Amino acid sequence: MNDDSNRCAGPGPEGAVLTLEQVTDALCEAHDGLTRLGTNGDEHRQLPSRAALVEAVEELRSVLFPGYVGEPDVRRESLRFHLGATLDRVSRVLREQVRRGLCFTGCAVPGDCNACEVRAHEITTAFVGRLPEVRRLLATDVQAAYEGDPAATSPDVAIFCYPGIMAVTCQRIAHQLHLLGVPLIPRIITEHAHSLTGIDIHPGAALGERFFIDHGTGVVIGETCVIGNNVRIYQGVTLGAKSFPLDEDGHPMKGIPRHPVVEDDVIIYSGATVLGRITIGRGSTIGGNVWLTHGVPPGSRVAQDSR
Repeated sequence: MNDDSNRCAGPGPEGAVLTLEQVTDALCEAHDGLTRLGTNGDEHRQLPSRAALVEAVEELRSVLFPGYVGEPDVRRESLRFHLGATLDRVSRVLREQVRRGLCFTGCAVPGDCNACEVRAHEITTAFVGRLPEVRRLLATDVQAAYEGDPAATSPDVAIFCYPGIMAVTCQRIAHQLHLLGVPLIPRIITEHAHSLTGIDIHPGAALGERFFIDHGTGVVIGETCVIGNNVRIYQGVTLGAKSFPLDEDGHPMKGIPRHPVVEDDVIIYSGATVLGRITIGRGSTIGGNVWLTHGVPPGSRVAQDSR
């Protein structure tokens, strides 16, 4: 029987052929040069598990929409047990993932994760305490989807089928973790939703009540967006930054307000691009394919040929 372990793996520099052993050595050397790859330069640190977080999000969705997500046969008499058992399970998973995220981005004392453990417990407890408010907000989103789309025959259809509800649910979960100062994990959650729905909402964006994304594919909502109540947007809409201010070293400055403020009762139609820290006044309508880099007063109607 032939040993394949040292067979040629492929061409190397200047046409040389590398064995698998040589490829492995080269990749190990490359890893040593990237201190933040996998362990942040510390072998004792562990990355959060994307798979564990995705499962936790699904369990949280089953708490927020019992019977619609996860176990379909939840009855009123079993609801309390379902919610309690699921919350207990997901809290333990989330606490561990938050601890890993805190440790990965930098323990106060390298190799000593006690402070991270305590902080992860505090964050998870606070997060679970915010779930009733998240559920209330999502109920308004579902109602807005039902009322705003003639094709929705019931709120159930919106929960079961609409990618906008899926994306907004994940963002509202991630947003609470973001507000609690959790690194890395909120973005993993929203990027999971992005991969499933084509809707990219940064966890830092502040979303008001009754937020409805119709169709949804290609929607981008930036980190510092502020969206009011009863706002509806359609596929292909971008609420982005016009430019990135640079610091004295020429690097983009992080965290400064650079995305639009969309006030209450605004509709933004498909393909519109709204850029910069501008305000779209209450009750305005932004037409399809509009490119907008200046604010508009309340009640405005902006069409594609407007300047």
